[in-house]
Amino acid sequence: MLDRRGRTESGADRQGVIKMNDTPLSVKETMNRLDSSNGRKRLRRLLAGAGLILIAASAATVWAFHGKADTMHFQTRSVQHGNLIVTVTATGNLEATNQVEVGSELSGIITSVTADYNETVKVGQPLAYLDDTKYKAAVFKARAQVASAKADYREALATRSADEKTVARYRKTRELTGGKMPSLEDLEQAEADLERSTAAVAAAEASIEIADASLQSDEADLKKTVIYSPINGIVLSRDVEAGQTVSASLQAPVLYTLAEDLRRMELQVDVDEADVGLVREGQSATFTVDAYPDQTFEAQITQVRYGAETTDGVVTYKTVLKVANPDLLLRPGMTATANIVVRKIQDTLLVPNSALRFTPSQSAENNSRKRGLLGSLLPGPPRHAVSKAPTLEDTSLPGGGQARLWVLKDDRPVPVAVEKTANDGAVTAVTSGDLREGMQVIVSAITTNK
Repeated sequence: MLDRRGRTESGADRQGVIKMNDTPLSVKETMNRLDSSNGRKRLRRLLAGAGLILIAASAATVWAFHGKADTMHFQTRSVQHGNLIVTVTATGNLEATNQVEVGSELSGIITSVTADYNETVKVGQPLAYLDDTKYKAAVFKARAQVASAKADYREALATRSADEKTVARYRKTRELTGGKMPSLEDLEQAEADLERSTAAVAAAEASIEIADASLQSDEADLKKTVIYSPINGIVLSRDVEAGQTVSASLQAPVLYTLAEDLRRMELQVDVDEADVGLVREGQSATFTVDAYPDQTFEAQITQVRYGAETTDGVVTYKTVLKVANPDLLLRPGMTATANIVVRKIQDTLLVPNSALRFTPSQSAENNSRKRGLLGSLLPGPPRHAVSKAPTLEDTSLPGGGQARLWVLKDDRPVPVAVEKTANDGAVTAVTSGDLREGMQVIVSAITTNK
């Protein structure tokens, strides 16, 4: 359809004629405007193409570095068959079965010593001598007091005998004279004298006993000036020298330390409160000492004491083990580390403890799927497999065992139910109908990118 200017509207539009306030432009101006419009369109097309290329390059980069599927590699160990020995470790010191500290009950100067370190002594053997001068004098004085008391006793007997005769005579005379002689007052006086002499005899007897007791005490002190060995044993230490003065005012000073036969000793160890429930009398043990690091000694528990000992907040219980020492290699005071056998299990399946702690996690590929397209294009930090509750398809435990092991089946972890029996810190004894010797159990997993 033609307008007043002889042109169709559609034709004008196709030719790019631009109107400005219904005023027609010249051909030159129209061509300039058309060239400018086409340039902007080309520029937009170039920018759009560059954006698509950038997006494609980003997607390729994401696919190259973050789009790779995670692969999980499993480390396994073999199930072993053997014996398991569960032990409790404790430390302590060796002691003599009977250790005696020999002291002095008296004060004085040591005149001589007769035993030295490591010497074997017998019961009653003299070990040291005290100066006995004053103790001998005390004995002599006590003996004189006994003699004096005995003399007083004889005098009291004689006095009593005379008083008895006087009373008997007075009574006979008074009877013959019809009560006229002697007078009643004289008779009563004689009878009183007899009673006093009788009491004097009893006092004299007591004085003799006192003097005898004093004599015995002084003689005992005199004997104690010689220090004797109370046991058969060996001298561990000597803490006195000739000429030294010892004082026993408050407590007996220690002169010697003796140990009974060192061929039989005891080991006293401190068992932790967490382990004392497993320790029993009669259990066997082995121990080592620093003096012989390559040699192992045997022992047996004889006593587990109920009294607790607390050191720096740690509660322990003293446990005594008997030790044979025929070669006298062991010495009192040595520090020993004992391994007490609390349980033995024969012919059982053994698995590493790490296998019981292992739990598989989801693969990195599954985690990558959950991030979506935007997460793939704008990736965050790399994701690593972490230990968590299993989310594999089959995690049911047939039989409902106390613990779970994982084995590989078709390159997938499969759970196996087991019953734990005992643990020695490295391996655990287990029982299971689905576990066999030689089977590979998973102990760890490493996630890598393809």
